[in-house]
Amino acid sequence: MNNFVFQTARCIINETGATSRLGEIAASLGMSKVLLVSDQGIAKAGLLDKAMQGLHSGGVEVAVFIDVLADPPEKNILDAMELAHEFGADGVIGFGGGSSMDVAKLVSFLSCSKQALPEIYGVGMAKGERLPLILVTTTAGTGSEVTPIAIVTTGEHEKKGVVAPQLLPDIALLDANLTTGLPPRVTAMTGIDAMVHAIEAYTTKLKKNPISDVLARAGLKMLFENIRAAVKNGADLEARSQMLLGAMLAGQAFANAPVGAVHALAYPIGGQYHVPHGLSNALLLPHVMRFNLPAASREYAELARELFREADFLSDLEAGEMLIAALEELMIDIHLETHLQQVGIDQQALPGLAEAAMLQTRLLVNNPRDLRYEDALQIYRGAL
Repeated sequence: MNNFVFQTARCIINETGATSRLGEIAASLGMSKVLLVSDQGIAKAGLLDKAMQGLHSGGVEVAVFIDVLADPPEKNILDAMELAHEFGADGVIGFGGGSSMDVAKLVSFLSCSKQALPEIYGVGMAKGERLPLILVTTTAGTGSEVTPIAIVTTGEHEKKGVVAPQLLPDIALLDANLTTGLPPRVTAMTGIDAMVHAIEAYTTKLKKNPISDVLARAGLKMLFENIRAAVKNGADLEARSQMLLGAMLAGQAFANAPVGAVHALAYPIGGQYHVPHGLSNALLLPHVMRFNLPAASREYAELARELFREADFLSDLEAGEMLIAALEELMIDIHLETHLQQVGIDQQALPGLAEAAMLQTRLLVNNPRDLRYEDALQIYRGAL
C-alpha cells in the first residue's frame, strides 16, 4: 500500500496584482499589527512600497524588518524577533526570496514559543503554535512559500534546518507583478533551483508519493518551457506567472518528497564559497543525475517524456540521458557557469567539499542511489 502524508499551505492565492490587497488578506487572518520581514534589495527595488500601500489601505499597522541577509545567521532571526516583540506584532509577513520567508517563518513560531532557536533545529522539534503567517514570494525559485523548512547559518560555514509543519503559512501569495524586475541572472539561478526541486522530489527514495509526483512533473514542465523566455524578457508577464506557479508546485513536491544529493553536494559550495544556492545546484545537477541514472532511469525517462515527444521512442536509459543533455544545453542558453573552476573552486578544495557533503545525511538518505565519499569526490571532479 502506498501510505503517505502530504502537507502544504492552508491557502494559496495565485493572483497578479494581489499585493494591493495585502491589508485585506492580512485582516482576514485577524492581523492588525504586522511585522513585515524582507531585505535591503527588495526595499531598494521599490517592491515594499506596493506591500506597504496594500497593508495601509487595509488598516493594518506595520513594522518593517529589512535586514535579512542571504543564508540568514541566527542573529538575523533574533533581531527580527526583538522587533516583533517591541512592536507587539500579532502577525508576520515574509516578503522576498527564501531567506526572508525563512526568517519570517521562524519569527512567527518563536514569538509564540518558549523554545529557543537551537532547541528546534532538526525534524519535528518545534512544539506549539505560531502567529498568523503570510508568505509572499518575489522570486520563482525556492518554493519556501509552501515548505515547512527554514535554513539558518549557525557558524561560519555550517547550516542547520528547522523542519516542522508549523512553518507552513496560512496563506502563500503569488503575484507575478513582483517578479518582473528580477534580473536575468537571478531569474536563471532561481529557476534552475526550482527545477532541481522538481527533479529531486520525483526521484526521492523515501517519501515519493502520487501527489508529489504530479506536482513535480507539472512544475518541471512549466519551468522548463518558460525559463528561457523569462530570462530573455523579464517583462513577459505570462512567462513570469508560469515560472512562479511552477516553482510553487515544485516547492510543494519537495516539501513532501525531500531532495537528495544535488542539494547535499551544493550546500558546501554555498557555505564555503558563497556561491548562490541556485547556481550551486546548477553546477552539480547533470553530474549527480549521471551518477543516479542507473538507479533512476525510469523516473528520469518519465520526466523526459513529459518534456519531449521524441523521448517516447527511446529506452528509459536513452530518455534519461536526453533529459540530462537538455538540462546542460539549458544552462548554456541562460548563461550560467557550468564548471566549478568558474566560481573559484580548484582541485585541492574537492576533498574538503566531499567531506562536508557527507555530513548532509538528512539529504543523502533521500537520494535514489547510495552515495559515499568517493562518489561525492568523483562528482565534484566531473563538475570541475
